[in-house]
Amino acid sequence: MSASRISTFIKRSCFHHKPQNILINYRTATSTKHGVILPEPHSTSFGLVKVVLTVATGLLIGAGISKNIANFLEENDLFVPEDDDDDD
Repeated sequence: MSASRISTFIKRSCFHHKPQNILINYRTATSTKHGVILPEPHSTSFGLVKVVLTVATGLLIGAGISKNIANFLEENDLFVPEDDDDDD
């Protein structure tokens, strides 16, 4: 290809083509077509449910880990709890 053909190809390519009609898109989800701002949509809050699920999950995981560590320590004689004799 000659240099003139390459430059013509580049000029006509879609990368250098300027559109003639430019459309401007407006978001109408937050306002009407007259520009009035719409009220905020209703949202259901699950704050208390999230807190309860998070705390319950943390407690269950923590209890399982501590149980496994206590069993490991007792099996390897690293820590054996003594039985308290109440002879009072």
